[in-house]
Order: sequence, then structure tokens, then C-alpha cells
Amino acid sequence: MNLQLLKCKIHKARITETELEYEGSLSVDRELMELAGILPNEKLLVVNASNGARLETYAIPAPAGSRTFCLNGAAARLGEVGDRITVMAFASLTPEEAVAHRPRILLLDDRNEVVSGPGA
Repeated sequence: MNLQLLKCKIHKARITETELEYEGSLSVDRELMELAGILPNEKLLVVNASNGARLETYAIPAPAGSRTFCLNGAAARLGEVGDRITVMAFASLTPEEAVAHRPRILLLDDRNEVVSGPGA
């Protein structure tokens, strides 16, 4: 039996763009993806603290250093520029692996700069 545990989280990110006419996904600054441990095309859970919306999507890298968080496609209807979101990825671990697992967590400021966690 495997357990689903939080692998990583980017907390208090601000949406910088929305792009309705796109195939879908969440664009995330490549540097922040690497610091958090999120891979391109990895499944994500995104929660919007500003309106309560929750969505599952996948990550696509935005230019490193851009601090971009862009809701693409239908997801663009679930947030507005400036909304605070939390981006999470999960891992399937054995009970033995789960005991020692510690998620990688980034906390961002209003400009999507890391204030706590790897890269702070």
C-alpha cells in the first residue's frame, strides 16, 4: 500500500496573468519550480485563497526569474491577477518512506519572491 503525501508546496503566490485562450495548465516561474521540486508537466493541485476555487492541472515552465503564475485555459476563469494561490504536488510513498518524508515548502511575498524555504 502506498500513501499520498505532500511532496512540495508554493504558498502565498500571487497570480500574475490569466490566459483564457490557451490549452490549459499553470505557468510557473522555472526557478521557483526547481526550488520547490516541481517538474514540467507534473500534476498540481491549486487552491485560490481569494475565492476558494480548487483545481487540478499541470505545471509548465515560465521564464526563470519572471515570478510568473499564469492560469491558462479554463482555469483562467478560477482566478484573477493578484489573487493568492497555493500550488501543491503530491507523491506516492510507501509507509516506510512516508515516515522520513519532509515536504519542500516555499513561502512567497507579494512580488512572488521566496521569503522562506529553499532559495530564501
